[in-house]
Amino acid sequence: MKTHQTVSSSRRKSRKACLGAPSHLKRKLMSSHLSKELRAKYHVRSMPIRKDDEVVVMRGKHKSEKAKVTQVYRKKWTVYLEKKTREKQSGQSVNIPFHPSRLMITTLKLDKDRLNALGRRNKEAKEKGKVKGKDVEKSLD
Repeated sequence: MKTHQTVSSSRRKSRKACLGAPSHLKRKLMSSHLSKELRAKYHVRSMPIRKDDEVVVMRGKHKSEKAKVTQVYRKKWTVYLEKKTREKQSGQSVNIPFHPSRLMITTLKLDKDRLNALGRRNKEAKEKGKVKGKDVEKSLD
């Protein structure tokens, strides 16, 4: 049942909006869950995945294997991991694509922009009353 007047509940329109999204919006859509330790430390449930993050595969043949992200390919909605390849029939080695929703981030590559994003999201959580006490800046030390 439609509850909001300005938002469409049409499957067709929501698929078009997601699959036809520009690259800067796909970045956000290609997010992965954080591990329990990171979630407790930063008070954030998920983050957009990026190169040099360390992840654990949560589904499929490579389940529970740890690896480092080597490439995030937004056009194909895939993430490529270090040393996760298969051989084609011709003998050529190709990377195995993973969907970001099937990965869990265990180590974040922290830079200035990512720290700002974590701080911003922590502040929002505090305002909503979900977090008591610690700031992200204090927990990073």
